[in-house]
This record gives sequence, C-alpha cells and structure tokens, in this order.
Amino acid sequence: MGAGAGASDGMSDRRWFISHAGADRAWAEWVGWQLLDAGHEIELDYWDWGAGDNFILKMNAALERGRLLALFSPAYFEPERFTTPEWTAVVAMREKITPVRLSAVEPPAILRPLLSRDLFGLSTAEARRVLLEAVNGPSRPDTEPPFPGSDGALWQVGTSGPRLPGSLPRVWNLPARNASFVGRDSFLVRLRQVLSADSRVAVQALHGRGGVGKTQLAIEYAYRFAGEYELAWWIPAEDPALIPDQLAVLAARIGAAPAGTLPGEAVELLLGELRTRSRWLLVFDNAEDPEALASYLPGGSGHVLITSRNPDWQMCATALGVDIFTRTEFRHLLRTHHTALDEADADRLARALDDLPLALAQASSLLTSGLSVTDLKSELAANTAAVLAAGRPAGYPVSLAAQVRLTTVRLQGERPGAFVLLSALALLAPEPFPVTACAGHLPDEACAPLAEALISRLTAGAVLQAISRHGLARVQDGTVQLHRLIQTVLTDELTPNQLCQAGRDAEALLTAAEPGGVEHPSTWSDWRVLLPHLLTVDPTLITTVAGQRMVRNACWHLMDRGQAHTARDRLKQLYDVWSSLLGPDHECTLKTAHFLARAYDDTQDHERARALDEDTLERRRRLLGKDHPETLGTAGHLAIRLAALGRFEEAHALERVSLNGWSVDLMCPSD
Repeated sequence: MGAGAGASDGMSDRRWFISHAGADRAWAEWVGWQLLDAGHEIELDYWDWGAGDNFILKMNAALERGRLLALFSPAYFEPERFTTPEWTAVVAMREKITPVRLSAVEPPAILRPLLSRDLFGLSTAEARRVLLEAVNGPSRPDTEPPFPGSDGALWQVGTSGPRLPGSLPRVWNLPARNASFVGRDSFLVRLRQVLSADSRVAVQALHGRGGVGKTQLAIEYAYRFAGEYELAWWIPAEDPALIPDQLAVLAARIGAAPAGTLPGEAVELLLGELRTRSRWLLVFDNAEDPEALASYLPGGSGHVLITSRNPDWQMCATALGVDIFTRTEFRHLLRTHHTALDEADADRLARALDDLPLALAQASSLLTSGLSVTDLKSELAANTAAVLAAGRPAGYPVSLAAQVRLTTVRLQGERPGAFVLLSALALLAPEPFPVTACAGHLPDEACAPLAEALISRLTAGAVLQAISRHGLARVQDGTVQLHRLIQTVLTDELTPNQLCQAGRDAEALLTAAEPGGVEHPSTWSDWRVLLPHLLTVDPTLITTVAGQRMVRNACWHLMDRGQAHTARDRLKQLYDVWSSLLGPDHECTLKTAHFLARAYDDTQDHERARALDEDTLERRRRLLGKDHPETLGTAGHLAIRLAALGRFEEAHALERVSLNGWSVDLMCPSD
C-alpha cells in the first residue's frame, strides 16, 4: 500500500510515525533504520521520546506531522497495548494506515480491507525492498551493502545498520531458544533500553532468586535482538576457572588468536579485538563472583549480559532484578500450551505455584506427560516437594528441588550459620523477616551456628550477603524473604533432628525480634512486619513462655486494630493445640483462653466468650484459690461478658466478690 497520494494538509509523505508493540522493538528499530537510510524522516518512541513525555500528546503530534506505519503482529492487537489508541486514532481521523506484517496475523475487522505487505520469511535485501515499496510505491531496486558475512568472513567490520530481526549472526553459540517463552515484554524492552543507552560497553547483570528465569530471559533477549549483533557468544560462568578456555575458542573463531594459543594469551588478544569493534554480545551465565569475572569484561562499545543469583554487581555492572511472573503471564503461558485449561484452573495452579517460572515449567511438563489438571492439583496439595522434584523441564538444567538442594549443600559448607537461618525461616511465613533486628538478642534455645552468625549486626550482614549471593532468598534492608516453594523444598530436605532444631531456631528468631510492648504505638510498625510470621508459625513449635506470650500478643494487637476475626481464628488454633499438648489446666492454656474469650466478645459471640471465661474462672479457683490475683482478674473479665449478655445482676455480684477496688486491666496482659 503506497503512502504517496492524498496526504492531508500539514502531513508529510516522507515523515513516518512507526507504530509497534513493545515485543517488536527489534523490528521497529530495523524498519526505522531502513527508512532513514532511504531518505525518509521517522518518529520512533524509543529514539525520540524522553522519560516524562505525555504519550497521548506525543502521539497526536506525530500523527499530525506525518503518516502512520503500523507493524502488524499478534502483540500489536492485544487490547492493553498502547498500539490500540494509535491505530484507532488514525481510523477516527479518516487518515490512511500503511501496514506491514511481521508475522501471519489477522487484524481486527475494521482493518482487514487494508492491503498490507509481509516482511517476514524474506532475506534482508528483499524485506527492505518490500518495506520501501510499501511506503513509496514500487520503485527501482536500491543498492545495499553486502549482507554481513557474505564475503566469507565470519565477522564483517564496519556494518552500520542492524540486520533483519530474527536473522542470526554467523558467530553464534547460544543455547536453543525456549519455544515456550512467554511474557516479560516490558522487562526485555527495559533491558534493551539500558544496553542501548550506554555509548561505552554496556555491562548488564540480571540477578534474582533461583527459578525466576534469568537464563531464559538472557536467551530470549539474544534471539529477539539477534539482528542488532554481528557476534553473540554464550559463556557458562559458574566456575570461573573454565572461562578462559571458552573465550579462547571465541578468539580462534573470529581470528583474534591463532588456534592453539594458550588460553591466557588468547583472552588478552580477544579483549583487545572486542575493544576496537561494536555490535557484539557476550553472555556470562550463572556467574556468582564479580571479582572473578571482572578481568574478562572487555571495553569497547559492545554489550555484556550477566545472569547471577548474586545481586552485588554494582562495581562492574548495572544490575536489573528479575522477579517471578505476573499472574497474567503465568495464566497465559499455561493456557497457551494446555488449551483445555480454563481460566479458573490456570489461576488456581498459578496460585499454588506462586508464579515461579521454573515451577511453572515443571507443572507444564507434567501436564504434557499425561497428568490431568485435577491430578496435578491433588499432587500439589498432598506433596508439593515431590512435584517440584519430578523430572527436569525443558530449557532448565535441573528441577527446582534439585536446584535448591545443590545450592543449600554449597551454602551449608561455606556458611553453616546461613544454612540454619534459612532452615528456621522455612518454617515461618514467605514474607520479609527482620534478621538484623535479632542480632545480639538470641535466647539460649538457638543452636550454636545461628547464635554465632547473629552475634552482631556485622556478622548478620555477612550471613545475609552469603544468602543473597546464592540466590535462595530476597535480601533487602536487613530482612530475608524466602519464596514459599523454596520453603517447601528446604523443609522436605531436613532430617527429623534438623527439623526439630529448625523449630527451636524459628522460635528463637521470633522472640529475639520482639520490638517491645504491643500496647506502645512506637512498636506497631515493627509488629506489622512480624505479624505474618507469628500468625503462620506452627503452635507445636512454640514451647517457651516468651514465644507463647509473643504469639498471643500478636493476636491482641490484631484485636486492637479491629481485626478480631483473624485474631479469633488464630487464637482458637492456639488454644486447641496447647490445650491438647499441655493440658487444659496449664498456665499457657488458661492465658490463651482469656485472649480467645476477648476475641469471641469482639466478634459478638458473647455467649461463647462467657462460657470460656467461666470455665477459666473455675479452673483458676481450683488451681490458685479464690483470692489469687489471676483468679480475681478472670472474675472481672467474666463480669464483662455477663454484662454484654444483659445479665447485669450477675455481673455486679461477681464484681463485688472481686477484691474491693480491683479494676480489670483492658490493656494487653503482660503475662
């Protein structure tokens, strides 16, 4: 479809606004380059718009100055894309859209009458010719520089423009692309922007916990933007001692060093060669030690991408954190490969697997192997750890369980204190826990390695750094957060003795982190951080008076904050467990009964509150005597329950029985 005839007033036939989806950025840059090279003016958001610009105003101004070239692809027509207001605005203005297709896609009905040209499946020269015919109308062929590598050289110097997106450079050794890769478009676009913005060599480190898909992201980036590079080389970097041999192979491949050159010398020659060239990409996968890798990072104007569980790359690279999938990405991937999976089932599986990409890959492979959705959900409910250990999903070297196992064994050998800390945190909530707040406060119940690791904030910092470096948890501002699935694998790997000690250590961490009296407003922000853990920890693990008091006080805090239903459910669990383990007459059980009675009262279940306080009063009279302060306090609370039921005479009589002048303290009991 030509764009030369019938241009509106003020609109140039030689100026083009390139409308594209973020996933097609490589195509947009290639198209923009070709149009500039052919003498056209273009407006491309990535090249011409700055941070803070108003998207709508910039788009309207661009459409007033020139014509719209639309890059049709499946992503282009997704409703949430910014491309939708772009092409709908042009249709509303009754202006022409010049479409080119990047893949076999069916546009919406309103755009189907438009004739479009296809750029996919063509050579670079043919794709350029088709593109220019689309914007100019048919014209005589253009002369283009030779296709990179066409003269027989492996790496041609001086090529200034990008190749056709999707075409791979001849110097290339990347792993196979993951056909199941989905989503992450915004992250890949951001990564491309950061790499492209640096005129010097751009060193980018993708870091994150194990299983979040760092390696898959690096592979997808390399394939998606392969047309931007004349060389792309993949270096497994977990063992720094093996890096020189791999770089020596690359040096020989591009002629920077003769075959057989000693690795050290070959690396020096290679780095010198790369410093003089551009449009190359090196990927160091699974690198963990920034200092060990630093000597292998070349200068120049190419790109280096590093994947690592370790976030500490500030000295030699710009770090980008990789997190779990969004729920939309998780559901989309499941339903793409398992069409029988409805939206509700996909959402339930996503929730069960906490949106972790490696866990998703395993679940997807199990569904492909013949397991039904119902079977998989049942297995996850019965034994999550066994599911996470089953098989090795395509595109990943090991299962999630195997990955966690290997990493924890390494961590245990290097930092025993870090290992026992993670073992304890595996029994708490999958939320940030304030580890450094525990430093110097651990009770005697903590094991020796944990006590030594947290003897001060300095030693605690070293432990957190080790955990972060191994990518087993998210470490930030003195807190450690374990993913729920990692917790499951860790606890499944513990021996019975280790599990018992982990329980004692978990309680020790909680009591060490206690911020002070729950009745003091200055402590409330700290209590909010601890609440998820105090509400999650198994009551059978809480065996000390300090731990039991702290768990109860968390519920009192909730009631004071108006969350009585949550407090009631937790207190009912505590009461049932401790009554069974310790007996109904145990002091811990009786104190918990008082808290539970208040929770019943706060949730308008006054009769149940009365019955529980009455039972507690009878037990205290029998155990302590009628004049004991605890007995008198319970009598006062029962009087409050009776009054709530309208039984005022009984309430007054019970108050008179209490000590003359005794007042019931409605603040949180100090135990």
